[in-house]
Amino acid sequence: MLPLSDGISSRRFPIVNVAIILANFCVWIFYELPHLGSFVYHASFYPCTVSGACHGPEPWELSWFTAMFMHGSWDHILGNMLFLAIFGKNVEDAFGHLRYLAFYIVGGFVACATQTAVTLIAGSASAAMVPVLGASGAIAAVLGAYFVLYPNSRVLTLVLVFPVRIPAWVFLGLWFLYQLVEANFGLVSASANGGGVAFFAHVGGFLFGVIVASGLGRAGTLVPQGRRLRSEFA
Repeated sequence: MLPLSDGISSRRFPIVNVAIILANFCVWIFYELPHLGSFVYHASFYPCTVSGACHGPEPWELSWFTAMFMHGSWDHILGNMLFLAIFGKNVEDAFGHLRYLAFYIVGGFVACATQTAVTLIAGSASAAMVPVLGASGAIAAVLGAYFVLYPNSRVLTLVLVFPVRIPAWVFLGLWFLYQLVEANFGLVSASANGGGVAFFAHVGGFLFGVIVASGLGRAGTLVPQGRRLRSEFA
């Protein structure tokens, strides 16, 4: 399922979300594309560097962050940025600019830590040497927060070739279920490598987003567009 729109306009310009998207594209176009293989090798994150089983080009304390802005192909970055553009603007709207930026970065760290922990505990030595890269872990945290904040919004989605509006809790619930199934399947079939996709990063990021948004919501410090949602989707 490919999301096209969530039908909610943000109340203020999502400057942080737009800046993150632009940063990802700038890194991809001006840094990665000229020498894709060598730059992916240099700026990605390697789980084995955490346990000391290997030495990466950069220390893991830095590479977990640089890896958040790295992508392996046009499909990789376009898919990630599409999800971030659609769902990130309204999460930023609820969180506020600075808190959203902190949430995105910490979400990326939690996602990376989740994938690393599973790889080191349940994976093989070779799996721990596979580079981890991409913004999807941090974006998964954004999706988890959206799942809590805007569950009843209607996501315009391409199902095969047909545009369909699906409640956000259904769309994101199915997305998370797929990540969870694939992650656990990867433990059996691909030594925790998820067949080349860091599914446990997606699971960890999504759960982090759900927990943070739920906690801040109960504390009354988040301001989602509840009234607008009720008027539009009643």
